[in-house]
Amino acid sequence: MTDTSIIETAATADRPTHVERVQISSAVPDGYRKVINLDGYVGQAVEEPLGDLIKLRASQINGCTYCVDMHSVDLQEGGYPLRKVFAVSAWRESPWFSERERTALELTEAVTLIHQGGVSEALYARAVNEFGEVGFANLILAIGTINIWNRIAIPTHMRPPAL
Repeated sequence: MTDTSIIETAATADRPTHVERVQISSAVPDGYRKVINLDGYVGQAVEEPLGDLIKLRASQINGCTYCVDMHSVDLQEGGYPLRKVFAVSAWRESPWFSERERTALELTEAVTLIHQGGVSEALYARAVNEFGEVGFANLILAIGTINIWNRIAIPTHMRPPAL
């Protein structure tokens, strides 16, 4: 028997009909609150706009529409230049990102795509030099946290608000 209070209706890309999906927040509220608490911690520990840049880049890599929308809007509402928001997916080619932002974005890619070799010694040294050991540790927690959110949002078909 399914508890309908924990089911969400969402359309899938491959299936135009509605498919019921579990709402993680309702199904396992204690676990969900733990993720919210971790997100709150890293939100305080990682300076802005780096926190939202990390969230946007990881969400782009993971293909999470819900999170890409949320963090693009957060950056824009925080006064981050819109053209720079658009350039996050091509940050390596853009002249607009500081060395600090570049290091955070490169670290985000390396951790999010951990199966492609992980964090090299050179990147590790650069990141620790730029952020310090505590800052580096907080960045790793921030990157891990957005990857958790992406892995909650994508399989449950969370969608951004209508335009």
